[in-house]
Amino acid sequence: MKIDGQLYRSIWVDEDERTVVVIDQTRLPHKFGTRQLVTVEDAAHAISTMVVRGAPLIGATAAYGVALALSEDPSDANLENAIMLLAGTRPTAANLRWALEDIGRRLRPLAAEGRAVAAYRRAGEICEEDVAINRAIGENGLALVEKAAEGKDGPVNVLTHCNAGWLATVDWGTALAPLYMAHDKDIPVHVWVDETRPRNQGAALTAWELARHGVPHTLIVDNAGGHLMQCGMVDLCITGTDRTTARGDVCNKIGTYLKALAASDNDIPFYVALPHPTIDWSLEDGADTPIEQRDEDEVLTITGRDEAGQETTVSLTPPGSRAANYAFDVTPARLVTALITDRGVCEASEKGLRTLFPDCAAEASSS
Repeated sequence: MKIDGQLYRSIWVDEDERTVVVIDQTRLPHKFGTRQLVTVEDAAHAISTMVVRGAPLIGATAAYGVALALSEDPSDANLENAIMLLAGTRPTAANLRWALEDIGRRLRPLAAEGRAVAAYRRAGEICEEDVAINRAIGENGLALVEKAAEGKDGPVNVLTHCNAGWLATVDWGTALAPLYMAHDKDIPVHVWVDETRPRNQGAALTAWELARHGVPHTLIVDNAGGHLMQCGMVDLCITGTDRTTARGDVCNKIGTYLKALAASDNDIPFYVALPHPTIDWSLEDGADTPIEQRDEDEVLTITGRDEAGQETTVSLTPPGSRAANYAFDVTPARLVTALITDRGVCEASEKGLRTLFPDCAAEASSS
């Protein structure tokens, strides 16, 4: 994707062929900047503090974190310590575990002296695979947007929740990829962007992305989505997913379930853009998904830019008030119209997923 005319990805290896560079998402939308990751601890900190976030990007960062660790010490013990450290950073996103299992399985049989090079190579391959996956999701989802545009007077109004654009992946994004492609094909689209409290990823990241790409959009408070649907102002919803169960239950940013309920009540299609590494074939019931609970300060405070252009954090609540900060919720498969995957569009069910991904299901069953 482009920022002020320059092509960017969300993660890359620097010119020294060792240091990993990421876009610092905690500084957006007020300031665009990058951060260098030099150690595995840097990678773990970037994931846990949301310098990087989004299931696919978390997985890619974790893979590079293993490479950084092995560039210092390629021993068996350090490989396992790095995997353990990174695995504990974010419990909900399936891509994190997938990437660590993948790279660990490939590296363990290798001699120590070849592990670092192999780790960097595999991390780079994971990034390239993610770009291809997201491009395919965009192409498959584009057909749904084109269908919604048929005979419509005015733009296709799409509601999205949280950030599932290119900042959440290596490139293209998941839920936003079809919208970027539609916009680039001159199909009129307008995006309703949920602010997505408490970290405001919609306001800070999705709105920033769409603005940079020139896609018309309007920011709304999280509670407004149902009203817009009742008023006929939403044609379809597309969200991303951090973990999807074998039967099609979807775990995504907190508040997704409420949007799916509203969409169902108003007969509005509710699609989920699904990269296949987010499928947890070992999990049937979405209720068993581990839900991350984050620091209550994310709810009790908010950060913005003051009149002088300086970033500042202010308190929102009376002194002594406590907060619960659940980061994700689960949308049952029955509320999902269809899953937009890199291999096509399918129903949100075990049958639908196994039809498109029989190899992945078989591999999971044998492991």
